[in-house]
Amino acid sequence: MRELPGREAQDEAALEELATYYRHFAQVEAAWVSRRYTDWAHGVSQDAEMLTRLARLPAAKRQANLLFAAARLHGVEAEAWSQARALISLRWPQIEATMRTRATQTNEPGRIATLNLAFARIQTQEPAPLALIEVGASAGLCLYPDAWPVRYRTGATAEVLLSPVQGELCGTVELECELHGLDAPAALPRVGHRAGIDLNPLDVTAEGDLRWLEMLIWPGMEHRTPRLAAGAELVAADPPQLHAGDLNERLAEVLAQVPASMIPVVFHTAVLAYLSREDRRRFRRQVEASGARWVSNEGLRVVDGIAEQLPGETVSESGFVLSLDGQPLARTAPHGQSARALRR
Repeated sequence: MRELPGREAQDEAALEELATYYRHFAQVEAAWVSRRYTDWAHGVSQDAEMLTRLARLPAAKRQANLLFAAARLHGVEAEAWSQARALISLRWPQIEATMRTRATQTNEPGRIATLNLAFARIQTQEPAPLALIEVGASAGLCLYPDAWPVRYRTGATAEVLLSPVQGELCGTVELECELHGLDAPAALPRVGHRAGIDLNPLDVTAEGDLRWLEMLIWPGMEHRTPRLAAGAELVAADPPQLHAGDLNERLAEVLAQVPASMIPVVFHTAVLAYLSREDRRRFRRQVEASGARWVSNEGLRVVDGIAEQLPGETVSESGFVLSLDGQPLARTAPHGQSARALRR
Protein backbone atom coordinates (compact mmCIF):
# COMPACT_ATOMS: atom_id res chain seq x y z
CA MET A 1 0.00 0.00 0.00
CA ARG A 2 1.42 3.34 -1.07
CA GLU A 3 1.53 6.11 1.51
CA LEU A 4 -1.39 8.49 1.07
CA PRO A 5 -0.83 11.97 -0.37
CA GLY A 6 -0.38 14.28 2.59
CA ARG A 7 -0.68 17.77 1.11
CA GLU A 8 -3.73 19.61 2.41
CA ALA A 9 -3.27 22.27 -0.28
CA GLN A 10 -5.35 22.42 -3.45
CA ASP A 11 -2.66 23.82 -5.70
CA GLU A 12 -1.20 22.30 -8.87
CA ALA A 13 1.44 20.34 -6.96
CA ALA A 14 -1.21 18.76 -4.73
CA LEU A 15 -3.28 17.76 -7.76
CA GLU A 16 -0.26 16.16 -9.43
CA GLU A 17 0.56 14.27 -6.23
CA LEU A 18 -3.02 13.01 -6.14
CA ALA A 19 -2.91 12.01 -9.81
CA THR A 20 0.31 10.08 -9.16
CA TYR A 21 -1.32 8.29 -6.23
CA TYR A 22 -4.28 7.20 -8.42
CA ARG A 23 -1.94 6.05 -11.21
CA HIS A 24 -0.04 3.93 -8.71
CA PHE A 25 -3.30 2.51 -7.40
CA ALA A 26 -4.28 1.53 -10.95
CA GLN A 27 -0.92 0.12 -11.97
CA VAL A 28 0.01 -1.67 -8.73
CA GLU A 29 -2.80 -2.05 -6.20
CA ALA A 30 -5.74 -2.83 -8.50
CA ALA A 31 -3.90 -4.30 -11.49
CA TRP A 32 -4.60 -8.03 -11.94
CA VAL A 33 -7.07 -7.83 -9.05
CA SER A 34 -10.00 -5.64 -10.08
CA ARG A 35 -10.51 -4.65 -13.70
CA ARG A 36 -13.14 -2.10 -12.72
CA TYR A 37 -11.01 -0.35 -10.11
CA THR A 38 -8.02 -0.35 -12.45
CA ASP A 39 -10.07 1.49 -15.06
CA TRP A 40 -11.64 3.84 -12.52
CA ALA A 41 -8.30 4.76 -10.97
CA HIS A 42 -6.71 5.41 -14.37
CA GLY A 43 -9.72 7.57 -15.18
CA VAL A 44 -9.48 9.62 -12.00
CA SER A 45 -5.73 10.16 -12.50
CA GLN A 46 -6.46 11.87 -15.84
CA ASP A 47 -9.59 13.75 -14.78
CA ALA A 48 -8.79 17.31 -13.69
CA GLU A 49 -12.32 18.01 -12.50
CA MET A 50 -12.47 14.87 -10.34
CA LEU A 51 -9.03 15.52 -8.89
CA THR A 52 -10.12 19.06 -7.99
CA ARG A 53 -13.20 17.69 -6.24
CA LEU A 54 -11.06 15.26 -4.28
CA ALA A 55 -8.57 17.98 -3.37
CA ARG A 56 -11.36 19.88 -1.61
CA LEU A 57 -11.61 17.00 0.87
CA PRO A 58 -9.25 16.56 3.81
CA ALA A 59 -6.09 14.75 2.70
CA ALA A 60 -7.06 11.54 4.53
CA LYS A 61 -10.36 11.42 2.65
CA ARG A 62 -8.98 11.44 -0.88
CA GLN A 63 -7.97 7.79 -1.23
CA ALA A 64 -9.23 5.52 -3.97
CA ASN A 65 -10.81 2.86 -1.75
CA LEU A 66 -12.97 5.47 -0.04
CA LEU A 67 -14.09 7.16 -3.25
CA PHE A 68 -14.92 3.93 -5.02
CA ALA A 69 -16.72 2.32 -2.05
CA ALA A 70 -18.78 5.49 -1.49
CA ALA A 71 -19.69 5.58 -5.18
CA ARG A 72 -20.85 1.96 -5.11
CA LEU A 73 -22.80 2.56 -1.91
CA HIS A 74 -24.78 5.12 -3.90
CA GLY A 75 -25.45 2.80 -6.79
CA VAL A 76 -22.49 3.39 -9.12
CA GLU A 77 -21.60 -0.04 -10.51
CA ALA A 78 -20.63 0.78 -14.12
CA GLU A 79 -17.59 -1.11 -15.38
CA ALA A 80 -16.15 1.69 -17.52
CA TRP A 81 -14.91 4.94 -15.99
CA SER A 82 -16.66 7.00 -18.68
CA GLN A 83 -20.03 5.72 -17.45
CA ALA A 84 -19.08 5.70 -13.77
CA ARG A 85 -17.84 9.28 -13.95
CA ALA A 86 -21.20 10.56 -15.17
CA LEU A 87 -23.00 8.81 -12.31
CA ILE A 88 -20.47 9.99 -9.71
CA SER A 89 -20.87 13.57 -10.92
CA LEU A 90 -24.64 13.28 -10.73
CA ARG A 91 -24.54 11.86 -7.19
CA TRP A 92 -21.50 13.75 -5.94
CA PRO A 93 -23.24 15.50 -3.00
CA GLN A 94 -24.26 12.13 -1.50
CA ILE A 95 -20.92 10.49 -2.33
CA GLU A 96 -18.94 13.37 -0.84
CA ALA A 97 -21.04 13.26 2.34
CA THR A 98 -20.32 9.54 2.71
CA MET A 99 -16.59 10.11 2.14
CA ARG A 100 -16.53 12.75 4.87
CA THR A 101 -18.34 10.55 7.41
CA ARG A 102 -16.99 7.09 6.57
CA ALA A 103 -13.46 5.70 6.46
CA THR A 104 -11.71 2.88 4.63
CA GLN A 105 -12.21 0.33 7.38
CA THR A 106 -11.58 -2.75 5.28
CA ASN A 107 -11.88 -5.68 7.68
CA GLU A 108 -10.52 -8.64 5.75
CA PRO A 109 -10.29 -11.88 7.80
CA GLY A 110 -8.06 -13.35 5.08
CA ARG A 111 -5.22 -11.24 6.50
CA ILE A 112 -5.23 -13.57 9.51
CA ALA A 113 -3.43 -16.18 7.39
CA THR A 114 -0.38 -13.94 6.99
CA LEU A 115 -0.59 -12.35 10.45
CA ASN A 116 -0.35 -15.90 11.82
CA LEU A 117 3.26 -16.05 10.62
CA ALA A 118 4.07 -13.47 13.30
CA PHE A 119 1.61 -14.72 15.92
CA ALA A 120 3.04 -18.25 15.60
CA ARG A 121 6.57 -16.97 16.11
CA ILE A 122 5.48 -15.19 19.29
CA GLN A 123 3.70 -18.32 20.48
CA THR A 124 6.85 -20.42 20.09
CA GLN A 125 8.72 -17.90 22.26
CA GLU A 126 5.90 -17.23 24.75
CA PRO A 127 3.73 -20.25 25.63
CA ALA A 128 1.02 -18.26 27.43
CA PRO A 129 -2.17 -17.30 25.56
CA LEU A 130 -2.00 -14.13 23.50
CA ALA A 131 -3.95 -11.01 24.43
CA LEU A 132 -4.57 -9.39 21.06
CA ILE A 133 -5.06 -5.65 20.69
CA GLU A 134 -5.71 -4.47 17.15
CA VAL A 135 -5.41 -0.76 16.44
CA GLY A 136 -7.60 0.32 13.56
CA ALA A 137 -9.76 -2.71 14.33
CA SER A 138 -12.83 -1.72 12.32
CA ALA A 139 -15.38 -4.39 13.37
CA GLY A 140 -12.74 -6.65 14.95
CA LEU A 141 -12.89 -9.47 12.40
CA CYS A 142 -9.11 -10.02 12.49
CA LEU A 143 -9.09 -10.69 16.23
CA TYR A 144 -9.87 -14.41 15.75
CA PRO A 145 -6.68 -16.08 14.40
CA ASP A 146 -7.41 -19.09 16.58
CA ALA A 147 -10.87 -19.59 15.10
CA TRP A 148 -10.28 -19.84 11.34
CA PRO A 149 -9.12 -23.00 9.58
CA VAL A 150 -6.19 -22.00 7.35
CA ARG A 151 -4.78 -23.99 4.44
CA TYR A 152 -1.17 -23.06 3.66
CA ARG A 153 0.26 -24.11 0.33
CA THR A 154 4.05 -24.22 0.19
CA GLY A 155 4.55 -25.73 -3.28
CA ALA A 156 2.77 -27.25 -6.24
CA THR A 157 1.42 -30.10 -4.11
CA ALA A 158 2.59 -29.45 -0.54
CA GLU A 159 0.04 -28.01 1.87
CA VAL A 160 -0.71 -27.75 5.58
CA LEU A 161 -4.19 -27.37 7.06
CA LEU A 162 -4.36 -25.81 10.54
CA SER A 163 -7.69 -26.21 12.29
CA PRO A 164 -9.16 -24.59 15.42
CA VAL A 165 -9.27 -26.57 18.65
CA GLN A 166 -12.30 -28.84 18.64
CA GLY A 167 -15.12 -27.45 20.74
CA GLU A 168 -13.83 -23.88 20.52
CA LEU A 169 -14.85 -21.06 18.17
CA CYS A 170 -14.60 -22.16 14.55
CA GLY A 171 -15.16 -20.15 11.39
CA THR A 172 -17.35 -21.67 8.70
CA VAL A 173 -15.02 -20.64 5.85
CA GLU A 174 -11.50 -21.92 5.24
CA LEU A 175 -8.77 -19.36 4.58
CA GLU A 176 -6.08 -20.10 2.00
CA CYS A 177 -2.56 -18.72 1.73
CA GLU A 178 0.31 -19.49 -0.65
CA LEU A 179 3.77 -19.33 0.91
CA HIS A 180 6.89 -18.75 -1.18
CA GLY A 181 10.20 -19.39 0.54
CA LEU A 182 8.50 -19.51 3.94
CA ASP A 183 7.43 -22.32 6.27
CA ALA A 184 3.83 -22.69 7.40
CA PRO A 185 3.13 -22.15 11.10
CA ALA A 186 3.05 -25.32 13.18
CA ALA A 187 -0.25 -24.43 14.83
CA LEU A 188 -2.80 -21.67 15.23
CA PRO A 189 -2.13 -19.29 18.13
CA ARG A 190 -3.90 -19.53 21.47
CA VAL A 191 -5.91 -16.38 22.16
CA GLY A 192 -7.27 -15.50 25.58
CA HIS A 193 -8.22 -11.84 25.15
CA ARG A 194 -9.48 -9.80 22.17
CA ALA A 195 -9.63 -6.02 22.10
CA GLY A 196 -9.52 -3.32 19.47
CA ILE A 197 -9.26 0.45 19.09
CA ASP A 198 -10.84 2.39 16.25
CA LEU A 199 -11.94 5.98 15.72
CA ASN A 200 -15.33 4.60 14.75
CA PRO A 201 -15.73 0.89 15.56
CA LEU A 202 -18.16 -0.87 13.26
CA ASP A 203 -20.92 -3.19 14.40
CA VAL A 204 -21.44 -6.09 12.01
CA THR A 205 -24.84 -6.75 13.57
CA ALA A 206 -25.95 -3.33 12.29
CA GLU A 207 -27.16 -3.40 8.67
CA GLY A 208 -25.56 -0.09 7.71
CA ASP A 209 -22.10 -1.02 9.01
CA LEU A 210 -22.19 -4.46 7.42
CA ARG A 211 -23.27 -2.92 4.11
CA TRP A 212 -20.31 -0.51 4.24
CA LEU A 213 -17.89 -3.38 4.79
CA GLU A 214 -19.43 -5.15 1.78
CA MET A 215 -18.79 -2.05 -0.34
CA LEU A 216 -15.13 -2.13 0.67
CA ILE A 217 -14.75 -5.51 -1.07
CA TRP A 218 -13.46 -4.76 -4.55
CA PRO A 219 -15.32 -5.84 -7.67
CA GLY A 220 -13.56 -8.95 -8.93
CA MET A 221 -12.93 -10.15 -5.37
CA GLU A 222 -16.41 -11.38 -4.52
CA HIS A 223 -14.85 -14.54 -3.04
CA ARG A 224 -14.14 -12.39 0.03
CA THR A 225 -17.84 -11.87 0.76
CA PRO A 226 -18.42 -15.27 2.45
CA ARG A 227 -15.44 -14.55 4.72
CA LEU A 228 -17.09 -11.32 5.83
CA ALA A 229 -20.29 -13.16 6.68
CA ALA A 230 -18.38 -15.90 8.55
CA GLY A 231 -16.40 -13.27 10.47
CA ALA A 232 -19.61 -11.53 11.47
CA GLU A 233 -20.84 -14.82 12.91
CA LEU A 234 -17.70 -15.17 15.05
CA VAL A 235 -18.05 -11.62 16.35
CA ALA A 236 -21.68 -12.25 17.25
CA ALA A 237 -20.76 -15.47 19.06
CA ASP A 238 -17.87 -13.98 21.08
CA PRO A 239 -17.78 -10.16 20.80
CA PRO A 240 -14.38 -8.51 21.26
CA GLN A 241 -13.87 -5.42 23.39
CA LEU A 242 -13.90 -2.56 20.88
CA HIS A 243 -12.89 0.89 22.13
CA ALA A 244 -13.74 4.08 20.28
CA GLY A 245 -11.04 6.72 20.04
CA ASP A 246 -7.61 7.68 18.78
CA LEU A 247 -5.15 4.80 19.00
CA ASN A 248 -2.48 6.96 20.62
CA GLU A 249 -4.91 8.23 23.25
CA ARG A 250 -6.48 4.88 24.15
CA LEU A 251 -3.59 2.43 23.82
CA ALA A 252 -2.23 2.64 27.39
CA GLU A 253 -5.71 2.20 28.86
CA VAL A 254 -6.48 -0.85 26.70
CA LEU A 255 -3.09 -2.43 27.42
CA ALA A 256 -3.75 -2.02 31.14
CA GLN A 257 -6.78 -4.32 30.79
CA VAL A 258 -4.71 -7.28 29.58
CA PRO A 259 -4.78 -10.14 32.11
CA ALA A 260 -1.40 -10.65 33.79
CA SER A 261 -1.30 -14.30 32.70
CA MET A 262 -1.33 -13.41 28.97
CA ILE A 263 1.11 -12.00 26.43
CA PRO A 264 0.00 -8.58 25.13
CA VAL A 265 0.29 -8.32 21.34
CA VAL A 266 -0.46 -5.03 19.58
CA PHE A 267 -1.01 -5.40 15.85
CA HIS A 268 -2.28 -3.49 12.83
CA THR A 269 -2.67 -3.78 9.05
CA ALA A 270 -2.87 -0.84 6.63
CA VAL A 271 -3.51 1.60 9.48
CA LEU A 272 -0.42 3.69 10.15
CA ALA A 273 -0.44 5.13 6.64
CA TYR A 274 -3.41 7.25 7.74
CA LEU A 275 -1.39 8.83 10.58
CA SER A 276 1.10 11.65 10.40
CA ARG A 277 4.77 10.71 10.72
CA GLU A 278 4.91 12.14 14.22
CA ASP A 279 1.80 10.20 15.31
CA ARG A 280 3.35 6.99 13.94
CA ARG A 281 6.49 7.62 15.95
CA ARG A 282 4.46 8.39 19.06
CA PHE A 283 2.58 5.12 18.62
CA ARG A 284 5.79 3.15 18.22
CA ARG A 285 7.31 4.72 21.33
CA GLN A 286 4.22 3.74 23.34
CA VAL A 287 4.23 0.14 22.16
CA GLU A 288 7.94 -0.35 22.72
CA ALA A 289 7.81 1.25 26.17
CA SER A 290 4.89 -0.98 27.18
CA GLY A 291 6.79 -4.23 26.67
CA ALA A 292 4.03 -5.62 24.44
CA ARG A 293 4.90 -7.61 21.33
CA TRP A 294 4.30 -5.59 18.17
CA VAL A 295 3.09 -7.00 14.84
CA SER A 296 3.03 -4.54 11.97
CA ASN A 297 1.64 -5.27 8.49
CA GLU A 298 2.08 -2.04 6.54
CA GLY A 299 3.42 -0.59 3.33
CA LEU A 300 7.18 -0.76 2.81
CA ARG A 301 7.88 2.88 3.74
CA VAL A 302 5.15 3.44 6.32
CA VAL A 303 7.06 2.31 9.42
CA ASP A 304 10.40 4.03 10.02
CA GLY A 305 13.38 1.75 9.60
CA ILE A 306 11.68 -1.08 7.69
CA ALA A 307 12.66 -0.06 4.16
CA GLU A 308 16.24 0.58 5.28
CA GLN A 309 16.52 -3.08 6.32
CA LEU A 310 15.24 -4.24 2.93
CA PRO A 311 17.26 -2.70 0.10
CA GLY A 312 16.05 -5.45 -2.23
CA GLU A 313 12.36 -4.55 -1.81
CA THR A 314 10.46 -1.92 -3.77
CA VAL A 315 7.30 0.15 -3.40
CA SER A 316 6.30 -0.84 -6.93
CA GLU A 317 4.94 -4.14 -5.59
CA SER A 318 1.51 -4.29 -4.01
CA GLY A 319 1.04 -5.44 -0.44
CA PHE A 320 2.70 -5.07 2.93
CA VAL A 321 5.77 -5.94 4.94
CA LEU A 322 4.96 -8.10 7.95
CA SER A 323 7.22 -7.25 10.89
CA LEU A 324 7.60 -8.43 14.47
CA ASP A 325 8.99 -5.95 16.99
CA GLY A 326 10.36 -3.84 14.15
CA GLN A 327 12.09 -6.76 12.39
CA PRO A 328 10.73 -7.62 8.90
CA LEU A 329 9.51 -11.19 8.43
CA ALA A 330 7.76 -11.44 5.05
CA ARG A 331 6.17 -9.59 2.14
CA THR A 332 2.42 -10.20 2.34
CA ALA A 333 -0.39 -9.82 -0.18
CA PRO A 334 -3.07 -7.20 0.62
CA HIS A 335 -5.78 -9.65 1.63
CA GLY A 336 -3.70 -12.46 3.09
CA GLN A 337 -3.75 -14.63 -0.02
CA SER A 338 0.02 -15.09 -0.11
CA ALA A 339 3.33 -14.29 1.54
CA ARG A 340 6.91 -14.58 0.36
CA ALA A 341 10.42 -14.40 1.74
CA LEU A 342 11.96 -10.95 1.73
CA ARG A 343 14.58 -9.68 -0.68
CA ARG A 344 17.32 -8.28 1.53
